[in-house]
Amino acid sequence: MKQQNDILKGLRPARVWHWFGEIMQIPRPSKHEERISAWLVQWGKDHGFETKSDKLGNVLIRKPAAKGYEKSPMVALQAHMDMVCEKNSDKKFDFMTDAIQPVLDGEWLTADGTTLGADDGIGVATILAILEDKTLKHPALEALFTVDEETGLTGANGLSKKWLQSEILLNFDDEDEGEYCIGCAGGIDTTVELDYKIVTAPRGYQAFRLRVFGLKGGHSGDDINRGRGCANKLLNRLLWNGTYHHSMRMASIDGGNLRNAIAREAEAVVAVPEAEVRAFKTMVTRMGKAMQFEFRTTEPDMKVSLHTVDMPRQVIDADTQTKLVNVLYACAHGVLAMSREIDNFVETSTNLASVKMRDGVIHIATSQRSSVESAKLAAAQKIEATFRLIGARVSHSDGYPGWTPNPDSRVLKVGVDVYRKMYGREPVVRAIHAGLECGLIGEKYPQMDMISYGPTLRGVHSPDERIEIKTVEMFWNQTLEILRRLK
Repeated sequence: MKQQNDILKGLRPARVWHWFGEIMQIPRPSKHEERISAWLVQWGKDHGFETKSDKLGNVLIRKPAAKGYEKSPMVALQAHMDMVCEKNSDKKFDFMTDAIQPVLDGEWLTADGTTLGADDGIGVATILAILEDKTLKHPALEALFTVDEETGLTGANGLSKKWLQSEILLNFDDEDEGEYCIGCAGGIDTTVELDYKIVTAPRGYQAFRLRVFGLKGGHSGDDINRGRGCANKLLNRLLWNGTYHHSMRMASIDGGNLRNAIAREAEAVVAVPEAEVRAFKTMVTRMGKAMQFEFRTTEPDMKVSLHTVDMPRQVIDADTQTKLVNVLYACAHGVLAMSREIDNFVETSTNLASVKMRDGVIHIATSQRSSVESAKLAAAQKIEATFRLIGARVSHSDGYPGWTPNPDSRVLKVGVDVYRKMYGREPVVRAIHAGLECGLIGEKYPQMDMISYGPTLRGVHSPDERIEIKTVEMFWNQTLEILRRLK
């Protein structure tokens, strides 16, 4: 804890970084927010605020209006308490027990081999700093902290329609300083199950661990159009060629993790006939170099490795292996359509997030996003149709709605004017190709006026996650002035 305090000491605003440091000590993976939820409830009570939680673990803290703001519309400040838990494969770390280890990297704060949790821990910390400061000028406030934003938005989805009293909502889950988000894509997850049989490994074969790693990964919405590689797709190129040209047999495959993250790493244990070993190695080397050249701009650190391992006793049956390498090649990944109304805006996309094996079943997770509801459903059905061709079982999540932009928003106009006067330039106003809780909250509170903004984050949903320190103070000052103006 001392080392962490030393790293954060001197950063401004001091209380925001103080509370961020406290939050980093509390494990808070998505769907396991019990400790952070209980901590927030106790925090609210300790500070003398009206505080409550619901059955999902969402927390609501109310702070009375400052003097002179008693008749102003109530404002909700909102952030999610969970974090994406990704780490480098060589990092020993347990997200259920260990504290995040911050690292100062010039003008940025990052973490040691793991996600930092600034998405959306910095939003939570900012709200706590606002709540505790008795000198600020603001309307009555509702601080809403939601659970499980990252793996299904279930906290916002389960929010009671009678819980909030606010007319305005400031969502602190945007990742680019200098912009206001006023709309977002809806999304749906499509999951696949493919049964496989285990058969005795053939004799006269040599086994290898084949890996694709060192990719940037990133957010499956915001980063899907950046031309980054998907480790699952790249590994499968090698597996397909091994299957069809080198009599390769597959013992295991493990690629990607979270449905809302682009896969950074993927590996498989494979075996090839001893007579094919040299040709197989040549193919891996040649294709590996070709893929590195192909992604030389967007994935400069991509690596492909092949190491000898002990020969497994069993492999996947040949029929399932053939189906798998074909369907993974055919499965769409990336941008499906660009908007016809907004320049350089992704309308529809899909992400081949993970491929896992356990207990006789290959589990494949994908996610689809679109700002057009019919296109979102069509993308999900496209994925379903692809996998039904090989007889796999396919299911879809309930999905979540998009957030329709309101360019005439009052709070947006206040925010734009505040930013212009504070920083001497126009902020960017845009919609994003990612899911925000604003869509679900707006569905339950259709009259609520909302914007989303925040400091600059990069590499979110990956161990490269980092936050630009100076933008936190800019975000803080901007927020205080918006609240002061909402009289």
